[in-house]
Amino acid sequence: MNLMVRETRLPPLVFTLLAFISFVAILYSYDFPWAFTPFHHQQQFPALNDPPPSLVELKHKKSEKRKEMILPFAVGKTPEDCDIFSGRWVWNEEKQSMYEESECPYILPQLTCKEHGRPDKDYLFWHWQPHGCDLPKFNATLMLEAIRGKRMLFVGDSLSRGQFISMVCLLHGMVPENGKSMKSSYDSLSVFKLKDYNATIEFYWAPLLLESNGDGVGNDNVTERIVRKGSMDKHGKFWEGADVVVFGTYIWWMTSLKLKILKGSFTDFEILETEDAYRVGIQSMLEWAERKMDPKKTRVFFTGMSPSHTRSINWGGEPDGNCYNETTPINDPDYSWALNSHESIMNIIDEEFSRTRVPISFLNITQLSSYRKDMHTQIYKQQWSPPTPEQLANPKSYADCVHWCLPGLQDTWNELLFAKLFYP
Repeated sequence: MNLMVRETRLPPLVFTLLAFISFVAILYSYDFPWAFTPFHHQQQFPALNDPPPSLVELKHKKSEKRKEMILPFAVGKTPEDCDIFSGRWVWNEEKQSMYEESECPYILPQLTCKEHGRPDKDYLFWHWQPHGCDLPKFNATLMLEAIRGKRMLFVGDSLSRGQFISMVCLLHGMVPENGKSMKSSYDSLSVFKLKDYNATIEFYWAPLLLESNGDGVGNDNVTERIVRKGSMDKHGKFWEGADVVVFGTYIWWMTSLKLKILKGSFTDFEILETEDAYRVGIQSMLEWAERKMDPKKTRVFFTGMSPSHTRSINWGGEPDGNCYNETTPINDPDYSWALNSHESIMNIIDEEFSRTRVPISFLNITQLSSYRKDMHTQIYKQQWSPPTPEQLANPKSYADCVHWCLPGLQDTWNELLFAKLFYP
């Protein structure tokens, strides 16, 4: 009998081990409750062959989530049936621009159209009117108080710089002369300091956002675009801590059909189609914003594609013309610059923004800007080199149909930014 008991008794070491495992399982069962839950009550995960959610479903989920979030800087909201980016340009002879060119010393000579001899000024009297609602009036006092103790940062290319300068011009008249300053501390950064508000409005030159051969002063005219993949932090370290960030990148991606994407050294690269390369840039920006931006304190914006007007035949003009000598907007409401050859880029923006978890606000300036063939700098700007006799004989041959006069269209972009910032 005693022999039988000894044969069925567990060895002390095994018994101790089993007791220890049971104790740990009971003590830490809250870390893996699935182990104690009946299968039919466990969370059901989508099957591997389930179709991914559509863009409509993603947008709806994100819209519902945003309704629960009070965004920084918000003081009200835009009515749900009001799309401030859908509307028309209306003439108002009594309402001119919000500042005079001569009153804002910060406008670069490449944007001062009046100083460089532009003879007409009708382009200043057209104002954006959304369908069925009104655009909130730009309030410089509210903007200044809102950014007290904060940083507003514009990041991108020369078009982003124009939007930055526009914002500076919209605000600087409210600040005494000894309460403001503008300086560039190094090649990539310009800082407008509002001393009494302990605030800054800044512009950072990064035309492709990622590290590229277009970085730094003097690299505007490189022909082959080369971008280093995974290099967002190269520039991003200068953006961290900003309270309002306005990204913009487009035109630099469009200078050729393909771009060279470095994966490591200059011998380790891949060649991508324009659309695929642009998607890499947008994905990198959104991934960086998700890692580095705190949605409880920071608002992130993206300014859409700025249209050019290099072929007047697209809006019913002469076959060999462009924006030169244009003095009125396009009056065809169905005209769409993006549909001509840039719809794929719009789709990329739409797709990537719909997937991201970043509460980013899209400034959809493309369609409303596409009507404004009359607001480009044309030949009325400081030229990088004097026009040749041949160019002078044919002014449209050197007209700038990419950049915009200031004051002008980019003030409207900032009115829309104002609306989205305070009335999201």
